[in-house]
Amino acid sequence: MAVRGKTEESTHTRVREPRKFRVIMHNDDYTPMDFVVEILIDIFHREKNDAVALMMTVHRSGSAAVGEYSYDIASSKIRAASQRAEKEGYPFRMTLEEA
Repeated sequence: MAVRGKTEESTHTRVREPRKFRVIMHNDDYTPMDFVVEILIDIFHREKNDAVALMMTVHRSGSAAVGEYSYDIASSKIRAASQRAEKEGYPFRMTLEEA
């Protein structure tokens, strides 16, 4: 008499976190500090005191990371900030780097 066995199938699903990217804000000699603070509050959802401190770090150091996001969110925030700066006529610049 043959014994019938069960067939079990095992599946493993690996869920990976999306890669993170740092948004780097660069200093320039033309974009007003108040504008940079507004960008940090409106687009990056920073509190006023934190935004001012971060703006001063960018001003003194030449650049600083202002947030870490998935690629889509980071590039969307950069696009929104760049469009606002362009509309105001400022040479404001931000870049992405992999975290």
